[in-house]
Amino acid sequence: MSDPMRPRAALRTAVVWDVLQDALERRVKATGRQALDVLDTGGGSGNFAVPLARLGHRVTVVDPSPNALFALERRAAEEGVADRVRGVQGDARGLFDVAERGGYDVVLCHGVLEYVDDPAEGVRNTVAALRPGGVLSLLAAGLGGAVLARALAGHFTEARQALGDPNGRWGEGDPVPRRFTAEQLTELVRGAGLEVGAVHGVRVFSDLVPGVLVDTEPGALEALLKLEAAAAELAAFHSVATQLHVLGEAGETDGA
Repeated sequence: MSDPMRPRAALRTAVVWDVLQDALERRVKATGRQALDVLDTGGGSGNFAVPLARLGHRVTVVDPSPNALFALERRAAEEGVADRVRGVQGDARGLFDVAERGGYDVVLCHGVLEYVDDPAEGVRNTVAALRPGGVLSLLAAGLGGAVLARALAGHFTEARQALGDPNGRWGEGDPVPRRFTAEQLTELVRGAGLEVGAVHGVRVFSDLVPGVLVDTEPGALEALLKLEAAAAELAAFHSVATQLHVLGEAGETDGA
């Protein structure tokens, strides 16, 4: 795996990066263009944008935080890809105030739907930014992972609260406004007019394994990465993943 996000951070990004890189390679072949136009909504300081730019793609990052965009600019300059990364302040609701409708081969919507008022509208906006044949990479917090984490921490009442809450919240102190099941995310993607290409569970095990074990046990990190990759596509593990990743694909003729 040619993952530029190794080693430790790869536990959080490896599965998504592998799926995304494969989708990018397919779009490069389909379009005949080595450099794709990528829109990263909520892309922050460039955890995905900068590696994508290093691959030669042109990336526009839309984020509401000026501090994150400043960090993005500095990081892109340090990595020598400032000419291929553009940061603009905005959000999913007003996406087309700062981004081009129908202007991108790939759109990333990572960690955004949890915070928007209307997730369906958020997905529709990102889909409307796609060119015909384009790809949407959607990553959002999973309900089951939060329930499992609260239960394993001994917070059984909070785990039950999250399980029954319409937004998957475990209480007033929960920092995440909304969580999803795999079924909810795939319905949002299909409802916006895309075909669901793949669904993956992300961080199925890594958030539950003690960090000291991963850092000190020889070969543990690589073995855990392989375990995450093996479990990611299995539907049985989607229900306990910390995050869920859905790849949506637009038709070649009618886009969204």
